[in-house]
Amino acid sequence: MLATLIDAPFDDPEWVFETKWDGIRMIAAAERGRLTLHSRNGTIVNDRYPAVATALQKLKRGAVLDGELVAIDRQGVSRFQLLQNALRSEARLLYCVFDIMFLGGKDLRGLPLLERKDRLRALLPRDPLLLFSEHRSRYGTRFFEEAERKGLEGIMAKRADSPYRSGERSADWLKIKAVREQEVVIAGFTEPRRSRSYFGALVLAVRDGKSWRYVGRVGTGFSEAVLARLHAVLLALRTHKSPFGKPVKDEAAITWVKPRLVAEVKFAEWTRAGEMRQPVFLGLRDDKRAEDVVQETESSRRK
Repeated sequence: MLATLIDAPFDDPEWVFETKWDGIRMIAAAERGRLTLHSRNGTIVNDRYPAVATALQKLKRGAVLDGELVAIDRQGVSRFQLLQNALRSEARLLYCVFDIMFLGGKDLRGLPLLERKDRLRALLPRDPLLLFSEHRSRYGTRFFEEAERKGLEGIMAKRADSPYRSGERSADWLKIKAVREQEVVIAGFTEPRRSRSYFGALVLAVRDGKSWRYVGRVGTGFSEAVLARLHAVLLALRTHKSPFGKPVKDEAAITWVKPRLVAEVKFAEWTRAGEMRQPVFLGLRDDKRAEDVVQETESSRRK
């Protein structure tokens, strides 16, 4: 189940509010003594996070859980970039579980959210790698202000009686961001300048119907190790053809790549030209197909 992005928090007695975790969405399925972790695109990722899989094997009953794999920094804040292999040792991994769809072979998706969460809380085993995602009732505005002060990504708003709609983006689940982040596809890179090695900036795109739309470039947020690893991957994807239907600025300085790599960036705002202002690279994502990456736009909530 996916959430709809809105532009502001709100208060409502029929809604509950949770932390918006800055990590990787992951479904955990425990069945007949076997535990599998699925990323958002359906890939089984047990081998990438074996400690989390081991922790979930403590489940006493067969179940399918929904949650977010996060890396917590020393201030207790989840940071997506800390999930990158080179930085993972600096953080504490947690699987933050916020919903349950099946239990003991029974489909719970039609039950109200709060009833599902009660069953989830009772089921989840005690383990330092597992966290039940707590919620607040009614007062989303105050919770959002707390999230901003703590430097969190934002909050989730969920209708307390909402069912779980698999594969749907629903207005019963809303996300309100304190920090603007966007998934993008890498379409090319520029030559390095001054003391920078490997490349200068990444050329970014999102899907727009059946074509690609240029949304700017990102040249900050890279460590030397990330520059080297990413450059090696980009070289293998080089192509002579631009993915864009019309020219972009300084094309002669761009090496084009096949639009396959998905990255996460944070940024200040969208410009009138549809480009990101002051983007910062956070890391690559392998849990979403490039063809599914579109610009997220905020809408106003209507009662």
